[in-house]
Amino acid sequence: MLFAAAASRLCPHPPNFTPIAAMALFGGAYFADKRLALGIPLLALLLSDAVLGFHSGMVSVYGSFALIVALGFGLRSNRAVLPLAGTALAGSLSFFVITNFAVWAAGVLYPRTLAGLVECYMAAIPFFKNTLAGDAFYTTVLFGGFALAQKRWSILAKTAPVPA
Repeated sequence: MLFAAAASRLCPHPPNFTPIAAMALFGGAYFADKRLALGIPLLALLLSDAVLGFHSGMVSVYGSFALIVALGFGLRSNRAVLPLAGTALAGSLSFFVITNFAVWAAGVLYPRTLAGLVECYMAAIPFFKNTLAGDAFYTTVLFGGFALAQKRWSILAKTAPVPA
């Protein structure tokens, strides 16, 4: 899973349309070891950033995904569709707010004014659409695929959370 997630950032894809957030949410919701839940998505980011290039926004990006793992912890007792969808949306929104605030705060691309902050967020909206679509798609694949696997293999149905 780690290498597949890292590789997904290296293959051609629309900007921000990756499985990392869904993987972070899934790990938070299912992995028994919280260190693995946090470590796997962050290591996937680190491996792919080693190829793509390290950047000044890494702290906000990695922090955003750590927050998404924490949001996943809240799903451990209720993984129904509505709470899952709301939590995935909260993850997408938090990534958008945190990372774009960091871009604005750096003061390189946008002036550090209210108008500059608004301009920064407005310029990021096309990327946010991809984030929402990617997070919805990959969250459906991971959580839905695992739910189907639980129905197929009874041993998986007894796992809550999944031992890592």
